[in-house]
Amino acid sequence: MSKVLIADDDPALTRLVSQYLSSEGFEVITASDGREALRLLERRKPDLLILDLMMPGADGFEVCLKARQSTDIPIIFLSARDAEEDRLEGLRLGADDYVTKPFSIRELAERVRACLRRYRGELTPKGEIIRAGSLEIRTGEHRVFRDREELSLTPTEFELLKALALAPGRVFSRMQLIEKVQGAVFDGYERTVDSHIRNLRRKIERDPANPELIVTVYGIGYRFGGKAR
Repeated sequence: MSKVLIADDDPALTRLVSQYLSSEGFEVITASDGREALRLLERRKPDLLILDLMMPGADGFEVCLKARQSTDIPIIFLSARDAEEDRLEGLRLGADDYVTKPFSIRELAERVRACLRRYRGELTPKGEIIRAGSLEIRTGEHRVFRDREELSLTPTEFELLKALALAPGRVFSRMQLIEKVQGAVFDGYERTVDSHIRNLRRKIERDPANPELIVTVYGIGYRFGGKAR
């Protein structure tokens, strides 16, 4: 049974999400402020974190930043703030998804499942290894190495890299990458892909300002520029 931590200071919303996810077979833990969320994250080891942006103690951005220092579990922001800057900041800090309120509880549950499938590598062919220069992607193990040093990628970053690397030279639009990573087209900004790509480049490129592996094709999207094999 997957364990989900919900951190939100709105008790009615927390109760609604908790009851629905519990009915769908998830074990649910709740926190009403950011500091409690960080404590439960360390003590209870959830498989996924649903995180409100505006909370007492520590806001969602701070919780996400601190969480990413110790865990790579999927993080989904659930916030009434729908400005593009907030979405992109959340993704820059390492979140995997950003859902705005009001929202569909059924869609949220599907996003939770999709994030967990990516995290567990259920969308990834078993046992395949992709190499491009000093980069090695072990798809079955959900691990990436550069110069034999393991890199820490979020589930979404890994799936983006895998999708691109499995088809070197092919140009993917942002919407095609969203479909590859999520398995379906959800409502959301295509520009969120750009934010994930920037994070990914910081981790895998020797010079993120002049990327050689993930290349921008202006007006279209991205392609994997390395010679994968």
